[in-house]
This record gives sequence, structure tokens and C-alpha cells, in this order.
Amino acid sequence: MTAWNMTLWYGCYIAVFLGLSIFGAHRLRILWLYWKHRKDCPEPKGHFVELPYVTVQLPVYNELHVVNQLLDAVSKLDYPLEKLQIQILDDSTDGTRAICEEGSDRLRAQGFDVMYLHRSNRVGFKAGALEEAMPHTKGEFLLIFDADFLPHPDLLQKMIHHFTDDQVGLVQARWGHINQNDSLLTRLQAMMLDGHLVLEQTARSRSGHFFNFNGTAGIWRKQSIIEAGGWEHDTLTEDMDLSYRAQMKGWRFVYLTDVIVPAELPPDMDGFKSQQHRWTKGSIQVAKKILGTIWKSQESLGIKIEATAHLTANFAYLLMFGVLILMYPANFMFENSWQKALFLDLPVFLFASLSVIIFYLMAQGAQRPWGWLKALPYLPLLLALGIGMSINNGKAVLEALFNQQSDFVRTPKYGQQTAIRNRSRYKAARSMTFWIEVALAAYFSWLVAMALWKGQWASVPFLAMFQFGFLYVVLGSISKWFHFSMSLPPSPPEEPTSDPAMA
Repeated sequence: MTAWNMTLWYGCYIAVFLGLSIFGAHRLRILWLYWKHRKDCPEPKGHFVELPYVTVQLPVYNELHVVNQLLDAVSKLDYPLEKLQIQILDDSTDGTRAICEEGSDRLRAQGFDVMYLHRSNRVGFKAGALEEAMPHTKGEFLLIFDADFLPHPDLLQKMIHHFTDDQVGLVQARWGHINQNDSLLTRLQAMMLDGHLVLEQTARSRSGHFFNFNGTAGIWRKQSIIEAGGWEHDTLTEDMDLSYRAQMKGWRFVYLTDVIVPAELPPDMDGFKSQQHRWTKGSIQVAKKILGTIWKSQESLGIKIEATAHLTANFAYLLMFGVLILMYPANFMFENSWQKALFLDLPVFLFASLSVIIFYLMAQGAQRPWGWLKALPYLPLLLALGIGMSINNGKAVLEALFNQQSDFVRTPKYGQQTAIRNRSRYKAARSMTFWIEVALAAYFSWLVAMALWKGQWASVPFLAMFQFGFLYVVLGSISKWFHFSMSLPPSPPEEPTSDPAMA
């Protein structure tokens, strides 16, 4: 390789990782905000003397395996029956409709005010169902649950009193993970989500920055939805879109890290990829839609910068494309292994990976004593999974940038029943990205072999992480063909906490 080519490739390589370092620096800022505000637990301004009327909204679409457990959980909420309305918003095209109708009758027999609304057109998908139901809501406050969530009976009592502050438009609970110990995939997903749910949401909410409704397990003040313009379905993340519009109208949001609502993580790779694709694409759609409005608003510069970092974070997947392209020339531009390790691998680790490692370890440590230590063995696998998802999520970013429309694709849920999962009609779609991932798994396997052959021992762990990431995503996608899964040994569920002293 000529000196000019070496300089060009090296320059491109450094530019890409400088870009990734900016996202890494933002993670470190989130960590600092979390640490600064970790003890600032929100408390309600007062307590309602007379509890307000609440409408519980349950948007459902083809949820044969989980809808009954949702209805049972909602029926056990500790709240006066005369102050509760339940709306089942059903867009289903399968036997879920019959289950919902039977469940409605069962709840009515228990004394609940139940409204069952079925649509046959799915216009606007989940956002459309919620918007069409708005005129029929009786409650001043709207509690929303997706079908796989299992609220504890005391949930409403823990959350509703925060609305004694007239400026509060939303109170959001934290997601828990029913099945995080089921497999390596669910364990890694739980760690990924905890970074957002434990650190990001807590840091943003307690420091006065904008944060987003997570689409479920939250209570909205109906007036805040109306003033923000209602549910809109021009993005795939209607929850994030409405959240920003409501906060720009002056409504304050409260995030309760200690109030946890268990839910099911996607148990298979295709379901996980489908969910990640929707979230990634939707966030970029929201960024395109409202970032201009945010910067024209009267919000402080700090809020504008944080909102921009939040909404554009998934652009990092485009930088990962650059890493994949540059990996071969960067790996072999130096004759000596130690030179590459010193001038390439070490800076990459320090500026692009170290912040990620600290971020996810702290998220685990914030929940339970020595949680970071228990999570440590999974960190290389978590980084590898993030790399393996780069094609799937990078494609989502490009689709959003070029206005390629797609349907709201639900993530299949199975109620933690493996036998049902193997024979269920609910399957996540597989796209052309699968074959790109197959090619990249082979490509990085070849690069690992080349590094071993050339004696570039310091490069092998770094390349092996890319190799494992794509191999794991590919094998996860094809495992259902042979009815096997990459499982963890069974372990007892861990009850998460949020004691600041554990952070």
C-alpha cells in the first residue's frame, strides 16, 4: 500500500471513529447527569382527596398468546371500579378478537366499565387506534399498556398522585423484563434496554431535559394530548413524536425509575430485529419532523442540544457502515501488529468503545449490588450484538432519510411459552439484510484467519468481536429452522431495584 493510500485510508478511519466518539461523549454526559441527579427522586406535589377517573387503554393486534394475561392483570388494579374505564382497542385479524370479546364480558361481569372497539382497517396502526378512541374516553387520565405488559396491582396508586401538579402531562413507569434469563439474546436485550430505561430516562427527566413516553406503562393527562395535537401516525414511533410535541407546549413529564412494569422481551432474533428496525426508523422520522421546530422554539440551548443528540443517536449506525468498509485496509496498512494496536485499535477502544462499556455496566450497577460485576462477562457479547445489528438498523436509518414508507410491524409475543413459540403462526419477517449479514459473517471470519496467519495477535480480539456479532445474528435467525436456541443455564429471576447507593 502506497504512503498516499495509507494516509487516505487512515484519515477516513480516524474520521469515522471521531464521529462515533461524539456519540460516546454524549453517553458520558448522560452518565454524569444520572450521577448528579441519582438521589433526586420525584415526589408527588400532594395526594388526591378524591381519586380522579382513569381510562385504561389496551391497544391490541393479533395477541393470541398474551391478551388474556393482560386483561387479568388490569382487572387486579387497586383502584375504585367506579373511577375506572377499560378500553380494548382491537385491530386483530385472527382469533384474538374472540378472546377480547370474551375478556370484555368477563370484566363486565366483575363490575368494570368496559368498551370494546374493533377496527378492520388498521388506519394509523396503534396511533390510529388511540386517536379514534379519544372521543370515547371518560377519564381525565389515560393509562396505556401494550399486550405483553403485566402491571402490579398498586401501579395506579403509585403513579396517579403525581398529577396533583397541574403542569404534569405524563407519568412514565420503567419497564421490567419477565424473561431476561431465558436466553443469551434476552439477557443482552435487557442490558441494552436498561441503559435507556435506567440511565437515559432518569438522567433526562431529573435534569429538566425532554424525554419520551415509551409507548406503554405510562399515564397521560388527556388535556396534554389534546393541546399537543393528538396522536399522529406519520412516524413509526408515535410515542416519541407526541412526547416532544407535548413538552414543547410546556407540559412536564415525570419518570418513575422505581415503579417497574414487567414485560416480555422478543425471544427470537427476527422479532428483536423487527423491533429494533421500527424503533430506529421511527426515531429518525421524528428527528426529521420536529428538530427544526425544536431549534426555532424558545427552549434553552442545553435542551435543544440534548434533544438533538437524543433524536439523532441512531445515525451512529451509518458510521458503523464506514467501519465495516474500512476494516480491511485499516487492518493491514501496518506491517507490525504493535503499530496497528497502538495507532488504531487502542484509540478506537478508548474513544468509541470505552464509553459504551462504562454506560452499560453502570446501568446494571444502578439496579442491584454488584450488578456491574455480574454483567461484566456479557459486555463483549453485548458490543458484538450491537455490531451485528448495524446492517438491520443502518437500513432503517436510510429508509427514514429517503422517506421509504413501511407498515407498523408488531413484535410477536408468546407469553414465555417456548412450545407455543415454535409452532406459533406469529413470525417476524426476514429481509434482504439477512444475506448481507451472512456475507459479513464470512468476511470477518476470513479477516480473523488473515490476522492469525500474519501474526497480528492484537487485532484478533477486535476482529473476532465483529465476526461473532454477525455470526450470532445469522445463527439466531436460522435457529428456528432447526428448533434450537442459544440458551443460558436457568437462573432465578432477579428483582431489580433502583437504590442510588448501588450505582
